[in-house]
Amino acid sequence: MHPTIPAQSPEHTRRSRLPSLTGLRFFAALAVVLFHMTQSHSPLDPASPMNPFADQGLAHATEKLFSRAGYLGVSFFFVLSGFVLTWVARPGERLRDFYRRRLLKILPNHLVTWALAMVLFAGATVGPAAWGANLALVNSWFPRLDINIGANPPSWSLCSELLFYLLFPFALRPVLRIAERRLWMWAWLMVAGTVVVALAGAYLITDTPRPALLPVSPTQFWFGYFFPPLRMLEFVLGMLLARIVATGRWPRIGIVPAALLVTAAYAASMVLPFQFGFVAAAVLPVGALISAVATADVQGTRTLMRGRVMRWLGEVSFGFYLCQGIVLFYGRTLLDEDQWGFGPVGGVLALLGGCLLSLCAGWLLMAGVERPAMRRWSVARAARRSITVRRSVPAGRQRVDA
Repeated sequence: MHPTIPAQSPEHTRRSRLPSLTGLRFFAALAVVLFHMTQSHSPLDPASPMNPFADQGLAHATEKLFSRAGYLGVSFFFVLSGFVLTWVARPGERLRDFYRRRLLKILPNHLVTWALAMVLFAGATVGPAAWGANLALVNSWFPRLDINIGANPPSWSLCSELLFYLLFPFALRPVLRIAERRLWMWAWLMVAGTVVVALAGAYLITDTPRPALLPVSPTQFWFGYFFPPLRMLEFVLGMLLARIVATGRWPRIGIVPAALLVTAAYAASMVLPFQFGFVAAAVLPVGALISAVATADVQGTRTLMRGRVMRWLGEVSFGFYLCQGIVLFYGRTLLDEDQWGFGPVGGVLALLGGCLLSLCAGWLLMAGVERPAMRRWSVARAARRSITVRRSVPAGRQRVDA
């Protein structure tokens, strides 16, 4: 007997495709990109400003506006991972097949972007401990900021995704056993857990030393933001919300009210203690938006996110996210200080240009790396032989599995 994905609950048979969630992913990736582009300093060179606006007032305003956008976008992806994996889980699928598909989704893209980062800038600026940990996707497990963002900085989140994939088959079984009437109780417990993490980071973790670019100590930042086991709370919340939507227990909260909740939570995260802006302030509204969009798809409601363009942008979003560090941070190092800093129109064009270049790089990564790898290796060899034989048998003939 081979270990398999556990059998789903009865509501699984009624589940629909969720194209709007694919489109929604783009906005989360865009939030992260804008967060990085409007920072006052580049993580590769603290002496070099990233924000493209020459006017200090405008630069400060845009930095403030997007100062929590990156945290919001990453939290969205973590909740979405739990939601989608639970929604599309294949009962009886062998664990090795599940792990193969999930690893192929991230590792080829990661290895290519890591290698590009090493060739372009990280090889000369990042130590072996940092780039080695990033290559192995264990950099988020160490309470050192230089290791956390070594080589290709945005790829730190893949450390948490790997943990999610590893534990998902084992977390799914107890989640499926939860009685429908208790699903909301467990969801609230996950949200409460993120608040506990924020409180612990603020009051139990040492707040010294404080680097110039952070309002907290590197250890506090690592504990509340990078440490993979604590990000499991968002992932499990997503799993629970998938069951809540599938069982029809999602309240009548539409997409617009959910989006307004996210906006309000984002505003609140700017005035709450810094650690609450990582996850706790917005995780429930983020989950509400994901659930509302999924419910709209289940009910067949037309949304702006399910159009062809938005779905394409959503499909490119992973490459968009991974390539931004190379395009933006490396691109910034190519310009001297007197070449950086623009007026209002030039600054907006610089933001649009950075986003467009990152998006094009993400498309190249998807088309040239991710999709070919998935086509080549996502299905076990025996299954590929079976598919080939079936396709080659003329109509009306008996099909024989290899």
